[in-house]
Amino acid sequence: MLELSNVTSYYGKTPIIQNISFTLEKGQCLCVLGRNGVGKTTLLQTIMGLTTSMTGSLKINGSDYSKKPTHIRSHAGLGYVPQGRRILGKFSVRENIVLGTFARDDKDNTLPSSCLKLFPYLAENLDKRAGLLSGGQQQQLAVARALATDPLVLLLDEPTEGIQPNIVEDIQNTLHHLNKDMGMTLILTEQHIKIAKQLADMFIIMDIGKAVAQGPIDQLTDELVHEHLTI
Repeated sequence: MLELSNVTSYYGKTPIIQNISFTLEKGQCLCVLGRNGVGKTTLLQTIMGLTTSMTGSLKINGSDYSKKPTHIRSHAGLGYVPQGRRILGKFSVRENIVLGTFARDDKDNTLPSSCLKLFPYLAENLDKRAGLLSGGQQQQLAVARALATDPLVLLLDEPTEGIQPNIVEDIQNTLHHLNKDMGMTLILTEQHIKIAKQLADMFIIMDIGKAVAQGPIDQLTDELVHEHLTI
């Protein structure tokens, strides 16, 4: 579904992540781990085509998108929930979700009922200004907007960061449902090791722009956590 081979990504002329490689099959979940500032967000931005440039190969569903811009990658099936949510606070819940539909290949700009089933609070508050939602509700809205693109692969940057515990559980359950029940391929950056072990099939640990460990999630040992993730 998604394959990166020797990918190096740049801001300007400066390499930020270097020689990242992995293959993600349909329905798998990859968790990207690491301390703050090691390149986790940049990896997701690289996959989405949001850095200055990249070298190496990036394939979506077997086709090479290494040189394609962000909107083409989105149409190819990449959905993105950025860190900090970036919802439009002056727009309604409904308008924020519908914005995601403009990345669909089928040109269907109607409000997807599937998004509303996943997030009942949003379904009951479609005309509420998004800026009036709590942080956790805004995160739900950001996920719903990304799902409205009808993605093959959903990328989520710190989806549980700074969110009240009850909504963290809701979001975790939603991601589990999307991945395990609906077969959607996921990539998420995450600080919570417990959540990573519950959701992921595979992991990558990053440090200073490089992958220092990666593999099946059952190989994420306490020793690796202590060496690369503890402060």
